Amino acid sequence: MDFETKYNVKSPAVKRLMREACELKEPTEEYWAHPVDDNLFEWHFTVQGPPATDFEGGVYHGRILFPTEYPMKPPNIIILTPNGRFETNKKICLSISGHHPETWQPSWSIRTALLALIAFMPTPGNGTIGSLDYTPEERQMLAHKSRMLECPNCGKIVEQLLPSVIKPPAQEEFSLITQIALKVEEQPSVEVKDEERQPSDDEKVRLRVGLSRLIPPSEMQTQPQHSTIGIVSNASGSYKNWLIWFLVGAIIFLIYRRLFLM
Repeated sequence: MDFETKYNVKSPAVKRLMREACELKEPTEEYWAHPVDDNLFEWHFTVQGPPATDFEGGVYHGRILFPTEYPMKPPNIIILTPNGRFETNKKICLSISGHHPETWQPSWSIRTALLALIAFMPTPGNGTIGSLDYTPEERQMLAHKSRMLECPNCGKIVEQLLPSVIKPPAQEEFSLITQIALKVEEQPSVEVKDEERQPSDDEKVRLRVGLSRLIPPSEMQTQPQHSTIGIVSNASGSYKNWLIWFLVGAIIFLIYRRLFLM
């Protein structure tokens, strides 16, 4: 694809997307993404269902629509494969998507968004836009069926992920975790409504233990000590903040798994 002759290469969005297209040229065992035909502002992607969840073994295909202001504004993400967590052919509501521009960070990338999407899949929908709460059995059935689906533009989606190809995560993915942590810590305290569910003591313990196991030792040495204290203290906040930390832990797990377990 000769994007240089079609687009203004001086545009920040074009420069950024061309760079990311080059970085994501080769697939990994977890995700694949590429511009559709000659349209740099529409991409198709495929992600692997997170292991040890209802989505394990599934492969999920979708679209990413980028605004001309990218990366200053977030993309919109649309899932095309029936999955039981997100509605198909509808812009989904996530902190990394166009529904929440206030949480988007320009330093985040397509790779960051795909890793976050994988981490979001096993979380509760809680009635957000484009969310579904199917039963585990229904999700497992859809995961099995997903391996047989094809995209008119991309072909058989299961063939887009190559288990033998492993790309190390970029520094931006570690920066994502730090940025989310700082953003949560900077939020002013608000009165929590009675109907908001608070994490139980058991959940708090599992969160602390899970994060301590998932963060690589080298990262633990380089991170300030107060970051761990901040994680524990914020876990006792609202359910929304607790869910954010759960997602952070899931993203850390994906990065750690690719760095140390392959």
